[in-house]
Amino acid sequence: MSSVPVTTWSLEQTSPADLLSAAAPEGDDVRIVRAEAPSPEFSRFLYASVGGDIRWTDRLSWPYAAWQEYLARPGVETWVAYDRGTPAGYVELEAQDEGVVEIVYFGLVPAFRGRRIGGHLLSYGTARAWDLAERWPGRAPTKRVWLHTCSKDGEFAMANYQRRGFTLFDTRVEPEPEVATPGPWPGAYPA
Repeated sequence: MSSVPVTTWSLEQTSPADLLSAAAPEGDDVRIVRAEAPSPEFSRFLYASVGGDIRWTDRLSWPYAAWQEYLARPGVETWVAYDRGTPAGYVELEAQDEGVVEIVYFGLVPAFRGRRIGGHLLSYGTARAWDLAERWPGRAPTKRVWLHTCSKDGEFAMANYQRRGFTLFDTRVEPEPEVATPGPWPGAYPA
């Protein structure tokens, strides 16, 4: 199997004041709602639908029990953007030790990209990372929010993170196996 070099950039905010919000798109009926009942089926749907064309593959082999166990962990949250009732994208947060929250996954279903939903969803999700401890008694207040993006992600990903106030703290280049676009189903995206 051949490999391709993939650049991964890690970014962070170290204060809620770092967040630069983006307004909701005008004229759209976009709502952002927390998926409070852990659902492996729904989470896998979001993961495959958002990440299929940009080759997210690390969770595709997870069995049902792995999804269930991960989603049930205290401090894991999924926030979903809906456009007129249809899931348009999501932000997945994971509380870590010492007041750190990672934005583990963030993105939009391809049909909803380029409509100014991404900046709004990222702003909203980042704000929820900063106030996550309020929803999870016993968790330390958030002191740092971080994420990573890579050269496989959408062409506007890095700029969106930086416009929301994230700053770069690490860059790595590593080979990864080259994989075909996994879908959400075969043939979903034109080659």
